[in-house]
Amino acid sequence: MSILLGILFGSLSCFGQVLTDTTVTQRIETLDGNIYIGNVTAEDSVRVMFKTDRLGELDILRADIKSITELTGAKKVGGQFWLPNPQSTRYYWAPNGYGLEKGEGYYQNIWILYNQVSVGLTKNFSLGAGMLPLFLFAGAPTPVFLVPKFSFPLAKDKVNLGAGAFLGTVLGEETGVFGLLYGTTTIGSRDKNLSFGLAYGFSREQWMRYPLVNISGMVRVGPRGYLVSENYFFTGGGETFVILSFGGRTIFRNVGLDYSLWIPFLGDMETLIAVPFLGITLPIGKKK
Repeated sequence: MSILLGILFGSLSCFGQVLTDTTVTQRIETLDGNIYIGNVTAEDSVRVMFKTDRLGELDILRADIKSITELTGAKKVGGQFWLPNPQSTRYYWAPNGYGLEKGEGYYQNIWILYNQVSVGLTKNFSLGAGMLPLFLFAGAPTPVFLVPKFSFPLAKDKVNLGAGAFLGTVLGEETGVFGLLYGTTTIGSRDKNLSFGLAYGFSREQWMRYPLVNISGMVRVGPRGYLVSENYFFTGGGETFVILSFGGRTIFRNVGLDYSLWIPFLGDMETLIAVPFLGITLPIGKKK
């Protein structure tokens, strides 16, 4: 019996600490570019024992590990790990009722020119800032903007309220401040939801007479894919203007690629057109 105990404790001491909480999902990226998703079962200062579903238990040297991050938003479906949505607080551009966690953030780029960075400052408040760097084109006037947002969960993962603003100006011109004030209600989880929002636009001291209505939704269709739709409705001058979009989001490692077609129905427009949309989202700050 003493021999068996000696062998057992001797083998455990090789790893210094055995992690008993194997329900926590981690993501390991090695220096050679490989990515593994699973659970750390034991580790010491030299190596990490990492259990994956497809490859079994791996013995990885710490010297070969680029990063280890905890995937608190990951879940296991049908034997596969579904990575967290890298932009669960927004659709293509419109916000929903979910908010960023404190210290969590993302960088979003749309068609190269639109750039925005958003960071969660508290549990219920985030702040974004961005620009369209037109100054690169012979010093042209450059739009810049701030995007504050409050989020209030009414029922966890079921109903969330969001409110905020898009506040912009143009550097190099005397345009003053313009933007939108909005409120939105989101029903559903971060992976499957529908949002109803109202926004009022303003420019200097002039306000829109009628609100801009937004109805958007997303649904997860696989480990790395979403279907996304973002739609706008506005009435003005006795006419109704509608912009519909439909497309998807694909997760590559931890980067989200957004793509869609936008179809405007404006006034007496006789020709149906579809405008392509392409954007990326890169998580920054606190890892999910």
